[in-house]
Amino acid sequence: MKFPVVAVALLAAGAPMFGAVQVVEEIIAKINGDIVTNEDLARARREVRADMARQGMSAAKIQETLAQHEKDQLRNKIDQLLLIQKAKDLDIKVDNDVSKYMAKLQSTVGEPDPDKFHEMVREQTGESFEDFKADITNNLLTERVIRQEVQGRLPIDHKEIETYYNEHKADFVREERVFLREILISTENKDTAGQTVADKKANDLVRRARGGEQFAELAHENSDAVTKEQYGDLGGWKKGELASNLETLVWSQPAGYITDPIKVAKGFLILKVENHQKAGQASMDEAEPEIMDKLYQPKLQPALRAYLTKLRESAFLEIKKGYVDSGAAPGKDTTWMDAAQLKPETVTKAEVAGRHRRKHFLGMPVPGTTSKETSSSSTHSKK
Repeated sequence: MKFPVVAVALLAAGAPMFGAVQVVEEIIAKINGDIVTNEDLARARREVRADMARQGMSAAKIQETLAQHEKDQLRNKIDQLLLIQKAKDLDIKVDNDVSKYMAKLQSTVGEPDPDKFHEMVREQTGESFEDFKADITNNLLTERVIRQEVQGRLPIDHKEIETYYNEHKADFVREERVFLREILISTENKDTAGQTVADKKANDLVRRARGGEQFAELAHENSDAVTKEQYGDLGGWKKGELASNLETLVWSQPAGYITDPIKVAKGFLILKVENHQKAGQASMDEAEPEIMDKLYQPKLQPALRAYLTKLRESAFLEIKKGYVDSGAAPGKDTTWMDAAQLKPETVTKAEVAGRHRRKHFLGMPVPGTTSKETSSSSTHSKK
């Protein structure tokens, strides 16, 4: 016998086949092909409460903030699903950004072994590595849609940028940083002969890179580091952030410099200096992207709400009685159409587990929960 896909329920422990069922989660909203459940909202409340407790808020302040948060809980879930769906409609790809984030996270926790890193993710988040990565992907898709479809269409006059720069010059004094790419040729689990082959391959890659071949392409095609998917990009490093032996090799070198193969614990490492940003006052051109972000902020929220209202107007959207979408489109009928079916719709336990999401991993924010994007990195941070 096949149970309906939308109304799957778990049989109560020890109950006969057609006996009472145990409701796992009740579906309270349908948004095109996606759903929101009562447990989604309960989970969001728990996460908000936990975040505020970590910040040291008093119990009274937590309750006050939660009361405000709960008014918009369903709205926020619907917003996220609509933006993710729009990203898929626009065929937006964030695979490279996801790889950068995961590389930075792996570097931050200092676990170069992929299997051990995956296990660490499972232990810290309570979900599989694949589900955690899917959550990162969804948040990056949301960010990309907002930048492309909302922020990118807001008018900013060049005179506004110039005025802001002149009034906030002190905000654009830069620290010295070196920007790097890497290639790692692994010697892990290799015997003496295998290590000799790896050494020869690393030296050959240095020769090819110095001979004019694109270092980024060589990294993408040959590197064994997690950064190969972003073409070896390690982002920028301030003084003292790199392991001291690596910093000594690259810190005083000009853009374009390529090291000899460096013997490290996992193999042979090759670094290229992409740029060396000197300390001092950034020019207006250099500061412009950051200024644009700051000027967008007061304009962004009203524009984003208007955009999400438009998405609601064209969406298939049903909400169960007793639940309110505080971002509802005026005049949009979101009545739950199959209200005659009094038994609650449910989802399977596997689907429930698949939607469990955490906002942080060892203190590192998930993309989409902070306004600042993380840059890529590898396993060479200073311990």
